[in-house]
Amino acid sequence: MILAGDLRPGMKIELDGVPFIVVDYQWVKPGKGGAFNRTKLRNMRTGSIAERTFRTEEKVDSANLEERHAQFLYAGDDEYHFMDTDTYEQFFLTPAQLGSARDYLKEEMVVTIMSHRGSPLTVEIPTFVELVVAETDPGLRGDTASGGSKPAKLETGAVIQVPLFINTGDKLRVDTRTGSYIERA
Repeated sequence: MILAGDLRPGMKIELDGVPFIVVDYQWVKPGKGGAFNRTKLRNMRTGSIAERTFRTEEKVDSANLEERHAQFLYAGDDEYHFMDTDTYEQFFLTPAQLGSARDYLKEEMVVTIMSHRGSPLTVEIPTFVELVVAETDPGLRGDTASGGSKPAKLETGAVIQVPLFINTGDKLRVDTRTGSYIERA
């Protein structure tokens, strides 16, 4: 149990059997009455934001989340297959469960899967990944690093904007949080 007065951004709590992460909080002490906390909570299942007010002496449950590391094996038939690195148990996730992480999944990549009561909530992939450009328009003579950008399709199927001098077959470092080109690898 956590006192509502101790809530801080990033803390994970459970309300009515649903896990939430505290996005923002504001401690308020009005002239009359007791202090309270105004919080913004993000539902870890749906991603929706809810606002909730707690009295500072109120108690809330901490979310019972399991974290495990898994290796991505392959994708097929709208299923992404993984193997737990500790138990070697194989399981699969749907594209909806993976969200935008599926755009950067590469075979043998190790990811962190957060689960609540056995059902996966989020898949955390490395912040930076190295991917090969599968398809892009050819670079032209005189293209420079600051000359503009063009779309490039990566080996995983994701399309990102890259500088004009990037060619098919180049290995790139990509920021998975923003989906942006960082540098050539």
